[in-house]
Amino acid sequence: MAEVKRRKGETFDALLRRFSRRVQSSGKILQAKKIRFRKKEGSRNKQRESALYREAKRVEYDYLIKTGQLKEDFRRSRYKRS
Repeated sequence: MAEVKRRKGETFDALLRRFSRRVQSSGKILQAKKIRFRKKEGSRNKQRESALYREAKRVEYDYLIKTGQLKEDFRRSRYKRS
C-alpha cells in the first residue's frame, strides 16, 4: 500500500491528491480490477463431476425431445431476454 505523510503546511486536499497519484502509479488499482471477477478454479474432481452432470442432463433433454415429451425450443426459451 502506498504511504504518504503530511508535509508541514499541506492541505488535506493536496495530501489526498498526492496519495491518489501514488496509488495509481503503483498499479494496485489495475491489479484489483483485473482479479475482481475472477473465479477460483475448483478441484479437478469437482470439474469432472460437473462436466459429467451436464453431459447426463444434455442426453436426458435430447431423449425427452426425441420422444416428444418436450418441445424443441424448450432450451432456447429459458435464455431468451425480454
